[in-house]
Amino acid sequence: MVNVLSNLSNLSNILGKSNKGVGIELAPERMNIVHLCKQRQGLKIESLTTIPVPEGIVVDGQINDPPRMAEIIQQGMAESKIKASRVATCIPGRDAIVRVIPVPAELDNKELREMVLNHEAALYLPYPREEADVDYQKLGYFVDEDGIEKVQVLLVATRKEITDTYINTFAEAGLKVDVLEINSFALIRTIRDQLRLFGPQEAAVLVDIEFDSTEIAIIINGVPQFSRTVPIGTYQLQAALSRAMNLPTSRDMDMLMGMTIPTNSMDVGRTGTTGVNPGMGPMLKILGELSDELRRSIDFYINQSEGLEVAQILLAGTGGGLQQLDEFFTQRLGFPTTQIDPIRDLSLQVEAEKYPPVQRPGLGIILGLAMREG
Repeated sequence: MVNVLSNLSNLSNILGKSNKGVGIELAPERMNIVHLCKQRQGLKIESLTTIPVPEGIVVDGQINDPPRMAEIIQQGMAESKIKASRVATCIPGRDAIVRVIPVPAELDNKELREMVLNHEAALYLPYPREEADVDYQKLGYFVDEDGIEKVQVLLVATRKEITDTYINTFAEAGLKVDVLEINSFALIRTIRDQLRLFGPQEAAVLVDIEFDSTEIAIIINGVPQFSRTVPIGTYQLQAALSRAMNLPTSRDMDMLMGMTIPTNSMDVGRTGTTGVNPGMGPMLKILGELSDELRRSIDFYINQSEGLEVAQILLAGTGGGLQQLDEFFTQRLGFPTTQIDPIRDLSLQVEAEKYPPVQRPGLGIILGLAMREG
């Protein structure tokens, strides 16, 4: 398992080389910049800055207004006082194709590269090969049911226009992108110690609840085997909450993140009908829809995989920190669910009050990006 996770963090081209511990995460509602530095005891957050991103600049995970986004990146770098010219960043999983494919073990490195990047990649791409940036990583050898030795390869691809937009936007901000990876890979790096606890027949389900969508990834042996994006995020939850309370919908998630999700069915019924919190009922309805989509994704993959079972659901992203959301999913789905805590899991030296538990699941991607050097 250690080798798999180590390899994931060293993919080149799309995933780049090591940087200097500076990560930048772009999202529809915010931009996070973090600088991690090494200390004798481990890693320390040197600085972490969040800048609001106005509506329309990042749409459906893509940079819609590169000049304005470049200005926000420059603003964030100035406010954080980070002196760096090279950074790590990521694109959403919805814009990527990730597949684990078997290829003949006898191929040398040159033959393997030719087969994966050209022949195999073309089989999985929904657009022409020449329009894609493709990368791969050998994972490990196995013997198939016919007794033939093969090697598993992790194939990663995205449209060139997307990677070019990211690289050019950062260049306009005066920065070189050393690492451009998929956000789920950054999350995997952050929670790798948790993932080591699961065996080869145990799946971890990573649920990354972001602003306008949720990315679901089923991970086995530290490698994402299945991924899906659902168009439900914190904005949809807060919009339902606001409408029921006759309030304007805001991109600021403070009201939502101050809520505690009821886990008792009797509480749910009462909450939706009393005047104490009229927005809880509509919000819980959307959470119920999200849990149904999560169950469909789990059932779809597990039914194709003999002997595989779900060991744990891991909640990440801004929405993953909602109070008692882990208990809500545990009761609703019947699988043990936990909210990731990268501050604790990485033994980062921080002032505890500066990073309350409700915020910590939302730091998984940005800390994983900045860990490239570590």
